[in-house]
Formats: sequence, C-alpha cells, structure tokens
Amino acid sequence: MTPRNAEPLMRLTWTDPITGAHGYLVVHSLVSGVATGGTRMRAGCTMTEVEDLARGMANKTATFNLPVGGAKGGIDFDPKDPRAFDVLKRFCAFLRPWLDAHWVTAEDLGVPQHLIDEVFAELGLEQSYHAAIRRSADPGRTLRRVQAGLNAPVPGGLLLGDVVGGYGVAQACLGVAAAWDWDVRETTVAIQGIGTMGGGAAWYLHEAGMKVVAVADAAGTLYDPVGLDVPALLELRDRFGEVDRSRLPAGVRALPRETIVGIDADVFVPAAISYALRPDNENLVKASVVVEAANAATTPEAEAALSARGVAVVPDFVANAGAAAWAWWLLLGEVGADPADSFLRLRTEMQSKVALLLTEWKLDRLPLRVTGLRLAETNRAQRAEAALTPAGEPGLLIP
Repeated sequence: MTPRNAEPLMRLTWTDPITGAHGYLVVHSLVSGVATGGTRMRAGCTMTEVEDLARGMANKTATFNLPVGGAKGGIDFDPKDPRAFDVLKRFCAFLRPWLDAHWVTAEDLGVPQHLIDEVFAELGLEQSYHAAIRRSADPGRTLRRVQAGLNAPVPGGLLLGDVVGGYGVAQACLGVAAAWDWDVRETTVAIQGIGTMGGGAAWYLHEAGMKVVAVADAAGTLYDPVGLDVPALLELRDRFGEVDRSRLPAGVRALPRETIVGIDADVFVPAAISYALRPDNENLVKASVVVEAANAATTPEAEAALSARGVAVVPDFVANAGAAAWAWWLLLGEVGADPADSFLRLRTEMQSKVALLLTEWKLDRLPLRVTGLRLAETNRAQRAEAALTPAGEPGLLIP
C-alpha cells in the first residue's frame, strides 16, 4: 500500500519573480506517463502539504481504478489578493511542459475551475484537462465532451462540474447511513466549509432529507439544531464561500468558527482546510463518523485517536474522490453530459466502497484508511500486471 510517508517521484519548487511567492508541484506517481491532481492557492501552503495531497491523489486514482497517477500543485499566496490570478498564470506558464504532456490539473482550495480554465485558455491550452485531452484519438471531440459535462446544468441553478465533488461527499455520508441502518431523516450532520465541496455536500444531503444542523465558513459557525435552510444559506455566499451574516434566516445562531468541530451531530464533514482535526481538538468531536471532504483533513495522530475511541473516519481518498473519478469517466467517455448518468455512476461506486470499508470496521475495528489502502494497492497491482501482458494497454487510451 502507499503509506503517508511514501516517497514521491518528483518535488519541484517555483519562486514567482514578481511577488516572491513560492509554488510547488509534487508528482507522486505516473501511470502511462500521466498524473492528475488539482492546484490550490492559500497563504501558508507548504511543500509538505502539497506532498501529502499528491500522495492522497495517487490513492484516489488507485481506489477508483483510474488509469492515471497522482500529483498536486500548490501556491503559497492569498487567493483574495488582486494579484492572485497573475501569480497563478505565471505558475502555470512555468510548468507548461508538465501541463502540456503529463499533469492533468483542476480546481482546489482557493482556485475554482473557471479560474484555472481561464488561465489555460490564456496560455493556449484551452482547458485544464489538456494533457489527457491531447492524448485522445479525437482531441476536439473529447474537449467538447468535457466542456459539455462540466457545463451541464443541474437543479439549484449550478453546473455539474461545480457540484459533482460535493455530490460524491454526500453519497459517502448517505452510504454510512445505509450501512448502519440509520434513518436518513433523523440523521444529523455538521459541515466545516461551505464552498464548492462543502456547499455541494450540504445541498445534496439536505435534498436527501438529512438534517444539516451546522455549517462553518471563515467567519464562524452557523447552527440550528432543527436543521438549517441550506438553499437559503447557499444563496447568501460570496465567491469565496462566505455567508452574508446580515441576512441570516431566523433561528440561525452565529457561533465561533472552531465550534463546528464539537457540534453534537451524527456525522462531521471537514470540507475546508487540511489538518482540521489535530491532536489538540479531535477530543471535541461528538460525531460517530468523520467523512473527510477536505484533502488530508485529519492528521495521522488525530485519526488514530478517533479510531481508538470508536469514531470511524472515512478517508479523503475515498470520500472526496468523486470529482477526480468523474473527471476521468468523462474523459474516457464512460459518462457524458447527462447529469443523471454521472450521479448514478458516482452514487453506486461511492456507496459500495463506503460499505466495504465499514464492513471491515464492524468486524475487526480495522481503520477505514487501512481497508481503503489495501483496495488501492490491489487495484494498482492488477493494473501494473495487466500492463506487462501482451494484451496490456501500451498507454493511456482516450476515445
């Protein structure tokens, strides 16, 4: 399996000549010469963080048996700074050889998909999946399929590409409820983060009937024990995923930001920052299960402590892999522009994997991460073996 301290294939550090900001690319593994993983931007981003995220991407692609390795990009810069777009553009321009041939990137914390696509368009690469699209038999057709899928409208006035990651997280939560025979309408959930991932998860959990009792953004925690009006709150967000406090619905209490960790709920979904659960705060968690919507949301020490006291942790490389898996299904032509097909595929695969992990947890209290890593390693070994046979694929094949 790929442990948390596995050595990556490559680490690269970039220094912006204008602002002095540092950017990082870590390629953990290549499959058929390609790796995938988003690009994030936040003040304080480190090489260690990006390396951890690249390792997680390698495990995501293996767990969902995708024909691609794992990588990650990160920039230590405030995404709210007016210079942020130009910093991102210079970072991508410097890494163009990788983006042109080997690294398929996408949105991540601080970098929405439309922004990364705008950068790629200005660089003449059209779309952030460029390195995969150019390998297809008909790049123009594949690009049209990708754009149609990303821009397919879904209920709520959003686009499929913006919500599919959150939908996958919601299905992980609903998979827990199904595996444990919980009544969805009596199940409560608290979500840290209400941006693309957390907001999408909140929307689909609310639609499924689960009670979202608390959400948190950078300004604090919003709480209502009888259940928040999620659609109303999402309408109050700005482009950074923060809710306008001056127009909160009646009954919503504004609490300190860190309160979200200790909210009395059945499910806790950290969907904002990495290392949100640490040895100094994991003891506050009251939930029966943590579903990691953010990458590396729980430190190894905190995860061990949670598992020891009976709190199951659905690891990030399963729970939040929906966007990555869907992107590659779209690239490979296994799903198209109809959201119903994409939702069915993701719901089926996510809930089956969560059920597998929870079965081992129930039998032997085996941490869900261990079972997930074993699944990833089995898939990885089978793919490597197939590549060595005469009938094995000689490379990444996209229709």
